[in-house]
Amino acid sequence: MIDESMGALPARGLAAERVLGEVRELRGLDRPTHGGRLFAYVYDPGVAGLDELAAAAYAESAHVNGLDPTAFPSLLAMENALVGAAARVLGGGPGTSAPEVVGSVTSGGTESLILAVKAARDGRPEIDRPRIVVPASAHAAFAKAAHYLRVEIDSVPIDPETLRPAVADVAAAIGPETVLVVCSAPSYAHGVIDPVAQIAEVAAAAGVRCHVDACFGGWTLPYLRRLGEPVPAFDFAVPGVTSISVDLHKYAYAPKGVSVLLHRDPALRAPQYFAYADWPGYTMINPVISSTRSGGPIAAAYATLRHLGDDGYLELTRRTRDAVRVLADAVRGVDGLRLITEPESTVVCFTSTDSGPDLFVLVDELAARGWHTQPQLTYAGLPRSVHLTVTAAVAPRAAEFAADLAEAVAAAGVAGPVTLPPELLALAGALSPEALTAELVASLAAGLGLGTVGGPDSGAGGGLPERMAPVNTLLDAAPPALRERLLVEFVSLLQRPSY
Repeated sequence: MIDESMGALPARGLAAERVLGEVRELRGLDRPTHGGRLFAYVYDPGVAGLDELAAAAYAESAHVNGLDPTAFPSLLAMENALVGAAARVLGGGPGTSAPEVVGSVTSGGTESLILAVKAARDGRPEIDRPRIVVPASAHAAFAKAAHYLRVEIDSVPIDPETLRPAVADVAAAIGPETVLVVCSAPSYAHGVIDPVAQIAEVAAAAGVRCHVDACFGGWTLPYLRRLGEPVPAFDFAVPGVTSISVDLHKYAYAPKGVSVLLHRDPALRAPQYFAYADWPGYTMINPVISSTRSGGPIAAAYATLRHLGDDGYLELTRRTRDAVRVLADAVRGVDGLRLITEPESTVVCFTSTDSGPDLFVLVDELAARGWHTQPQLTYAGLPRSVHLTVTAAVAPRAAEFAADLAEAVAAAGVAGPVTLPPELLALAGALSPEALTAELVASLAAGLGLGTVGGPDSGAGGGLPERMAPVNTLLDAAPPALRERLLVEFVSLLQRPSY
């Protein structure tokens, strides 16, 4: 049992086994990361022994520092190997039309996207107010990059039917201050592939870089193509593509957090670096945002790729594709549900028909049956939806999910939709983010069952509500700017120190 009064820094150090026991007890609060029942956040191949291998490799290099590759050449060798593997998977390297592809290993997709924007911005120093053209379906990390780097975003709407931006709209958005055009392969929310070849062509015609965010699908789309799926051109085989990001901690099944940012040639990567010598200490040179970097994640990713191999990834992709088909058929077979779009990659995304269940209640009903899905709110005419990120570990459980989905839809129909007080919904629709006060947010949080998260003694979930449908219903009624502020305040309530 954890003595919370001691906090993380007890007066006297504790025995190792006791500390590990506390960590295991806390982990008992979490959603399961293995077993094929979590459709977001983690990626499980269901391969026996892989976790142990990755953990051992991580431990071997956990204290190696990527700050100085001359001091730790092992890490340099492994990083170069990971970049080379990603380049080959994504149409670059010797014998291709992009033989000089270079890259860097980052901590995750967000860092890769921030660095792609930085390289594009700093590659055009003559532009005082740089802008990037981004489809509305692109990952939110581009907005984060723009915020951090003081770059303006020109957002291009997506067609509500195809869920893609129109190439003509992208071309019209490119102006003299545009430094980067973005497309997704695929988009996270719906799993559709943007028209990369056409977007890259209009970007190249304007003399602008084109980044393909393949963080989510870059390691599966090439294998899906090899399995006979109709995957359009999206990688370095497309002449106008200048950079690509791919997360190895997604479908390469490496532990968190490892991503790769690739550039078509060294000149395009050069502005990504940060160097500084005007101080009395060591000359700082960083290819990524971090200076000190643990070698653990890189070594774990290296071990994972070496162990699974090309044939292993082909088979894992086959299992994932088959699971996607079963899940999509399950949605088609339930009255009251419909697919947002036919699956193109490893995502199944569905919504409710007019006579169907409240999707937020359905998500809670699925959670009660051990299935953890990701609800998505309404946006710009697109309906609320449920997102399933499908991994290889889902394949043995896919038929089981189909049966539980039908049962959960029936239960959600009996429960009926969430009803919040009309005055609360009106407030959510009319309140400006600036008008929110800490007291108002605390009152809303208390009414929705949100509090501070305690330890294991406080019960599963700590201060979190058992059902999230009321919270999601309130957020769905609010415009995006207010959603952002509400979530910031809600999460702030949860993140309180234990003294």
